[in-house]
Order: sequence, then structure tokens, then C-alpha cells
Amino acid sequence: MTLVDSHCHLDYEDFAADLDGVLERAASAGVGAMLTIGTRLSSFDKVLAVAERYDNVYCTVGIHPHEAGREPEIDALRLIDMARHPKVVGFGETGLDYFYDHSPRLKQRELFRTHLQAAREAGLPVVVHTRDADEDTAVILAAEAGQGRITGLIHCFSSGRELAEKALDLGFYISLSGIITFNKSDDLRHIVRDLPLERLLVETDAPYLAPVPKRGKPNEPAFIVHTAAKLAELKHVGMAELAKITTANFYALFTKVPR
Repeated sequence: MTLVDSHCHLDYEDFAADLDGVLERAASAGVGAMLTIGTRLSSFDKVLAVAERYDNVYCTVGIHPHEAGREPEIDALRLIDMARHPKVVGFGETGLDYFYDHSPRLKQRELFRTHLQAAREAGLPVVVHTRDADEDTAVILAAEAGQGRITGLIHCFSSGRELAEKALDLGFYISLSGIITFNKSDDLRHIVRDLPLERLLVETDAPYLAPVPKRGKPNEPAFIVHTAAKLAELKHVGMAELAKITTANFYALFTKVPR
């Protein structure tokens, strides 16, 4: 049984003292590959260094909506150029976060469109973050997809049913985190039960959002087994089948990652 952690942040200081141990524990848990996510261009060298250090770690390049107002100006051409590296397999995370509003909403929307343009032109998937911004996220995704095919996923999905359905209609995947194991996530679990398994991925978002029964601890890729187990329960399949399908989904989306 092999799982893929489709979204983690291995460059963060939380892992600096024991990164080899984190990777070893992931391997012992059956995690075959990990995607470590870019959130700032100004620190992308650290993200790429982790991906270059380990054969089974890949990365994305992009600017998180929290950083949209603080990072230097960027255009699609520069993002595409940075994604030529063999270890860079997608763009993001990008998107909209109206919950924290750490950056001006106009700037978030502009930068989101820039990432989607890069994804469309490069033919690589985009990792989308969205919180309290379902309507604007759906509108921008539809508008940009109307200019040409875009692939990608909604990461750490915790939004409403309408956004999930819109994303699926556009050909996107949905990635699920430890949130589906939380006691207060009944509404999310009701939505997840209705989503097609062939369009789902699993992730940790490590070091955040440790799943039950690891709540209160720094999350790490090895803990993805608990999220996968909950998803298998919701979809009424065995763990081996769940791992097989979600892993195949990852490679179908991130086509630049070798099997």
C-alpha cells in the first residue's frame, strides 16, 4: 500500500532539526511520494533544496494569498521559467483567503489569475487555496478556464458543496486533509461522501492540521494514514483500494512526476 502526501511544507523550520527522520517515518508509514509546496518566491530556494535532496519529494512554485501583498511583482512568464526545473511540477499555492485577509483582496485576485495563466500556458496543474471566498474562487476559475484548459486541485478542501461541484466540472481534483477527521467536521464529511473517489487526493498540509488521533502534535507526512483511513471509511472502501486510487489520481494530475 502506497500513499502520496499531495501537500506539505517540508521547508518549514518545524522540520529543520529532523527532516531525515520525517522522511524515514513517512516511508515506514507507506508514503511513497510527497509534494512540498511553495508559498513565497523569496524563499523558494529552500523549497527547491528539499525537493532536490530527496528522490521522492517534488515541489511547486508560487505565492500564497497571505503573501500576495508582500512579495515582489511576478508575471506568468517568470513562474513558467521557474517551473522548468525537473523537480517543479506545478504552481501555487495560490488563491483567495478572505478569512484572514492578510493581503488586499484585489491583489490576491490579480495574483491568482497570474498563477492560473501560468498553469494554462505551461500545461502544469495549479494548487488552489480558498477560504471564505467560494464565490470569487469559482468565478475566477471559470473565467480563466474559459480561455483554455487548466488543471489543478482545491487543496485542504473545507468549502461548500457548490465550489466542489464547480471545481469538478472544470476538471479539477479535490484534496482532503486531516480536517475530515475533526469532530466538528460533519458537514464536510457529508459533502465528501458524495464526491467521486476518482477525483480525490489526500494531504497533510504538514506541519498544520494534524488528524485525529494526532491532534495537538505537529503534523507530518506519516500521519496521512489517518486521513486516508477516514476517507476510506466515508467512501466504503478498504485502505488498500483507497491508497491505490488516490495515488493514481495524484500521478494523473501531476504528470511531470515520474511513477
